[in-house]
Amino acid sequence: MEMGNYSKVTEFFLVGFSQYPELQLTLFLLCLIMYLIILLGNSLLIIISILDSHLHTPMYFFLGNLSFLDICYTSSFIPPVLIIIRSQRKSMSFIGCALQMAVSLGLGSTECVLLAMMAYDRYVAICNPLRYPIIMNRVLCVHMATWSWIIGCLNSLVQTVLAMTLPFCGNNVIDHLTCELLALLKLTCSDITINVLVMTVGSIILLIIPLLLIFISYVFILSTIQRINSEGRKKAFSTCSAHLAVVILFYGSALFMNMKPKSKDTKTSDEIIGLSYGVITPTLNPVIYSLRNKEVKEAVKKLLIKNPWTGFLSS
Repeated sequence: MEMGNYSKVTEFFLVGFSQYPELQLTLFLLCLIMYLIILLGNSLLIIISILDSHLHTPMYFFLGNLSFLDICYTSSFIPPVLIIIRSQRKSMSFIGCALQMAVSLGLGSTECVLLAMMAYDRYVAICNPLRYPIIMNRVLCVHMATWSWIIGCLNSLVQTVLAMTLPFCGNNVIDHLTCELLALLKLTCSDITINVLVMTVGSIILLIIPLLLIFISYVFILSTIQRINSEGRKKAFSTCSAHLAVVILFYGSALFMNMKPKSKDTKTSDEIIGLSYGVITPTLNPVIYSLRNKEVKEAVKKLLIKNPWTGFLSS
């Protein structure tokens, strides 16, 4: 097959959910509402964790990182999705597609590692409470968060460069709402063995290993919880159950998207799970992880009752 017979791809057409035109307006409104909720909920959590000195702890430091990550992650693809849904042309430039894929993949990879770091934080807090302030010092927390971002961005950079340097041979119709890596690889007309290998290694490093570390952490956590008093057990279960809910929701969607059998034609379910992975999880994170916490509830009350600039700063 001669490459000269094909024109160079300069833009991509995203036609996800195009077979359901009657759902376009509903999908637009749903994505817009959830995006606003994500911005409000996660921004509120970041502001509270900064202004309230009682929340200047490692757990809320990581939660602040998670909230900032969720805001950036959803902002990388929801606004373009909203534009594409309401647009007649439904196209995105080659560079725009590459940037969207790089940012989304990088932030999603970062969250995988960050959730494992948060599990370690909970492990130290419950299994080594007396040494917790010494082990989880500010320097270590900053290093853990920084390496989460570095690992995620490196994975994104490698996979994006490998994907966008492939020849697409004039194929520029992506059957998806976003420039998603798997959907993009279906358009190429060359061998993608290296891409599949790198994706497999990335899935092991960023999905399997962090999930295994989380599982091991919670084996020790649950073993320790069984030996503490009922009041302490209730508090420990409260923080751990919230983290586990986020882990199950996030990793469940991620594992489905990245490790399901590729032979099955489940395009519609892929798009639905993709939206769940990218929208629903960041929407629920502040609720199921943070707003159930007693300290955050008290901080929210202070923010609502007192002047946000004088009430917090004078406390």
